[in-house]
Amino acid sequence: MRLAAVIALGLVLIGAVFYVFKGGASGPERISLRAGDREIAAMGAKVYAANCASCHGADLEGQPDWRSRDPDGRLPAPPHDETGHTWHHDGDTLFQLTKNGIGQMIGDPDYVSDMPAFGDVLTDKEIIAALSFIKSRWPQNIRTRHDDMENQQ
Repeated sequence: MRLAAVIALGLVLIGAVFYVFKGGASGPERISLRAGDREIAAMGAKVYAANCASCHGADLEGQPDWRSRDPDGRLPAPPHDETGHTWHHDGDTLFQLTKNGIGQMIGDPDYVSDMPAFGDVLTDKEIIAALSFIKSRWPQNIRTRHDDMENQQ
């Protein structure tokens, strides 16, 4: 009887270690964009129009020549539609970039960008909604590729 209790306790401990190191109880929850949720995407459309469209375009088209640096050395705002690179980044990266800014995300507080950090302006829910709206506008094949990329992480 005592041997069975020791074995059971050992299995529980092994299971707990496996659970923790495989991500079951550790680490922050991943950001999940909800492009298929019409309510979230509608809220995101309003957030985007009020905070993002002035630089990234009402139709997500970005600024002209967005791949070429301006005379000040900064890159123009990229498009958020399928022609840009937004969909190449997972939801966590897009969220952190939007909330905290590029400099913090890349670990360079001196990095200069026209892209502001929105952490003091928007709630996490509003940021996720705006990103979900952007994703909702991508063609289905791009949304599927983005989903596949996120599911591999």
